[in-house]
Amino acid sequence: MKKSPFDIHAEKYDNWYEKHLTVYESELEAIKELIPSDVPEKSLEIGVGTGRFASALGVSYGLDPSGKMLEIAEKRGIGVIKGIAENLPLKSSSFELILMATSLFFVDVEKTLGEISRVLVPGGKLIIAFIDRNSPLGKEYQKRTHEGGFYGNASFCSANQLINRLEEYGFHEPGIRQTLFKPLPDIKVIEKPEEGFSRGSFVVVRTRSIKNK
Repeated sequence: MKKSPFDIHAEKYDNWYEKHLTVYESELEAIKELIPSDVPEKSLEIGVGTGRFASALGVSYGLDPSGKMLEIAEKRGIGVIKGIAENLPLKSSSFELILMATSLFFVDVEKTLGEISRVLVPGGKLIIAFIDRNSPLGKEYQKRTHEGGFYGNASFCSANQLINRLEEYGFHEPGIRQTLFKPLPDIKVIEKPEEGFSRGSFVVVRTRSIKNK
């Protein structure tokens, strides 16, 4: 069985955040503006990777298909679950908050949103942080899909597309933040997030599930 790039290059992936610390911290600041200050115990990051976001934001559990990534996430204190977003090995209505940070590119969005809707409690929060395909960074990353590696199977969407899809799956009341207003090498200090989207490459959308049960 062919190994995933995320298993082969787990440490390289994790080291990216050290090399781009102000970029990572700018992304965290944008998410922090929308995540509850008291993150519930029943919280999960889908596509947790090495746990960089979950550990910094106080998210309790992390799911990922990569065993190597999960090994690193577990060392950061995350309760790890091996699995895929499109078929979550979790009970219905079992989590109060779900985060997806930079992992939206790598999943079937329709199946994943259906599963998230199932797993969230009524009124549960979903926070998705991603690179907008219409942004300068989004356009750069799309070019890399032909190169293989991390972005070989990536599929990008715009902020408008995602918000419309979220509404179709019963997620409403979006709150939106954006950051990464410059090319990554030019971000020398942590950027202050702004409301809305269209200027920043990194967009965070927080919504609420309106299902009844």
